Amino acid sequence: MVSRMMGRGTARGTAALGAVLLSVLAVPATDATAAPADTGDRAVSGTRAAAENLAAPDVEGLREVLRTALTQGAPGAMARIDDNGTVHKVAEGVADRTTGRALDNADRFRVGSVTKSFTAVVLLQLVDEGVLDLDTSVNTYLPGLLPDDGITVRHVLSHRSGLYDYTNDMFADTVPGFEAVRNKVFSYQELVDLSLKQPLGNAPGAAYSYSNTNFVVGGMLIEKLTGKSVRSAYKSRIIKPLGLKDTSYVHPSTAIAGRHTMGYLPPDVADGTLVDSTEQTVSWAQSAGAVISSTRDLDTFFSALLRGRLTSAAQLDQMQQWTPVNSTQGYGLGLRRRDLSCGVSVYGHTGTVQGYYTYAFTSKDGSRTVTALANTSNNGTVLNTMARTLESAFCGKPVKTATARSQAPVERYEDIAPGVALD
Repeated sequence: MVSRMMGRGTARGTAALGAVLLSVLAVPATDATAAPADTGDRAVSGTRAAAENLAAPDVEGLREVLRTALTQGAPGAMARIDDNGTVHKVAEGVADRTTGRALDNADRFRVGSVTKSFTAVVLLQLVDEGVLDLDTSVNTYLPGLLPDDGITVRHVLSHRSGLYDYTNDMFADTVPGFEAVRNKVFSYQELVDLSLKQPLGNAPGAAYSYSNTNFVVGGMLIEKLTGKSVRSAYKSRIIKPLGLKDTSYVHPSTAIAGRHTMGYLPPDVADGTLVDSTEQTVSWAQSAGAVISSTRDLDTFFSALLRGRLTSAAQLDQMQQWTPVNSTQGYGLGLRRRDLSCGVSVYGHTGTVQGYYTYAFTSKDGSRTVTALANTSNNGTVLNTMARTLESAFCGKPVKTATARSQAPVERYEDIAPGVALD
């Protein structure tokens, strides 16, 4: 990677488009472990799912994955599968270590870098509206912001700008770094300035290198081109049209409204005391990581996205122009692709914010979606375990002779401080 490496001893539109958006309905939650839902679009999607040959979800295997995360230090872990109208919900452990309240899929949580997909969707809608061009220099829209006129909007959305990720320095020491910014409010310009203290890591477009700075720039583009706040853009363009009742962007407020799970941050020392990291401004991330949501809402969001309900087909195609990350992953425009052991590829994003790990992914046609959450972070073992929720959700029960599952690259980095290895 471009950024420096540090080891840690402990794992750590248009009117037409507007009409389309307003026609979207959120998928309703059910309380049953597996319950049929209404027909309509979801019935059509069933045919598509069959064409993908998706095995039935391995719900018991999913539960075992979550239980394993608990043995590795997560106070709680949960997942929700929306499978063409049938919902499976599993939760293990606690949402609050003080009261002992059980974790539940009704709980809201901080989604971290899943926020990047929200930011990318808004920007692609602006492309649909003719306000933005992906291959135009960022400096055309934000004069003088970046040190190289060659950095385009496409480059920042695909993490190929070369911009240094300031979180590598901010969170080199996990808990002290967090406490230093927990209640701080940054401007977007301040965050970009932190990045520009370091030179570009590569020529624009030359290489993939994950950097939160890219989506800070994305937030600046949204506010400049819409004349409104990022919060307003998310709400009017995504949250309200999809009926995402648990989703919000409250920066710089520190509280999570309604029922929510606490987040717990382990320090960098073995057997150190967990820090309650629930309340924070997340100002260090903003449009790169400050959305709050639920498993139901994220399932609804990613299903709607891959079904083409949030952008034109042309922009959804642009979103899926993949830059290789490793042998089993690609990155598009604010969207990740992960290739699973059973040959299925899934699409969504991961998210890390202090005290929360999120995996939210859907099938190619959006007919099956899973969101999984562990209320911890700075724990590479849990990070890798939670990735297995995708196998249970999309590949079904494992075949005994299969070996590909163990061949997937080990997750050594988080979506914050991506230059810091968790091993």
